Amino acid sequence: MVTSRRTVDLRSDTVTKPTETMRAAMATADVDDDVLGHDPTALHLETEMARITGKEAALFVPSGTMGNLISVLVHCDIRGSEVILGDNSHIHIYENGGISTIGGVHPRTVKNNQDGTMDIDLIEAAIRAPGVIVYPTTRLICLENTHANSGGKCLSVEYTDKVGELAKKHGLKLHIDGARIFNASVALGVPVHRLLQAADSASVCLSKGLGAPVGSVIVGSESFIAKAKLLRKTLGGGMRQTGIICAAAIVAVQENVGKLEGDHKKAKIFAEGLNQIKGIRVDVASVETNIVSISYQICCFSML
Repeated sequence: MVTSRRTVDLRSDTVTKPTETMRAAMATADVDDDVLGHDPTALHLETEMARITGKEAALFVPSGTMGNLISVLVHCDIRGSEVILGDNSHIHIYENGGISTIGGVHPRTVKNNQDGTMDIDLIEAAIRAPGVIVYPTTRLICLENTHANSGGKCLSVEYTDKVGELAKKHGLKLHIDGARIFNASVALGVPVHRLLQAADSASVCLSKGLGAPVGSVIVGSESFIAKAKLLRKTLGGGMRQTGIICAAAIVAVQENVGKLEGDHKKAKIFAEGLNQIKGIRVDVASVETNIVSISYQICCFSML
């Protein structure tokens, strides 16, 4: 008798598959032309995400990379502007340099600590002196919560507030790459809107920990979203009957946020188990959310 085996794919939280509830919602979604602003399901998702994040408005975009790019370009609307961000951040490393190649925005990196933060004094030191003709103009600071390359570490609300205060002090904007902000919210026990309170804008991924098949949402003021909508069209991100995929995202927000605490517990159990295998090392204490980073030894054998 052959026993079937179930494969659990742990490469990333991006390799999920839509649930039956999501598929049913997609099949029956009420749709219209979202480029014209008439898709009711997309509007419902955007209204709900604005409410959850405590912002005036929201906009559905095909990907987190596009969401971050649009956000940076709205804030840095003059070519040659500069953004301060972590040297190990997703925007800087994994988004194809879009802020520079498409937007003409200069990245000024600050060292990320192991917990995903950047030292406040180093951020302030990176802000360019105004009016110096040889420098680009600093206009934006970007944070990432949770911080993926730091193992899914959560940025505390106290830290984010301090960065927000620094931004205001120097007349800058603050954008938060909140691809996994719901994970941070659950792990910290702090509502999403409070974690984003200091931010002028944020991107929130729906297809990572929440498990929707496609898309992200960017949030901010009504004027910010109005400009973002124009840039979405410019970048080819405007879609027609987008309610079909927004319907799955609505299900993800309604049903899967409550499952994140269990995901975090399973990640911790997984890390503890891996630590029992010879040649594999995991810092179990560093596992805060749904990311487990593994160190391993490659052994070489010789045949005599």
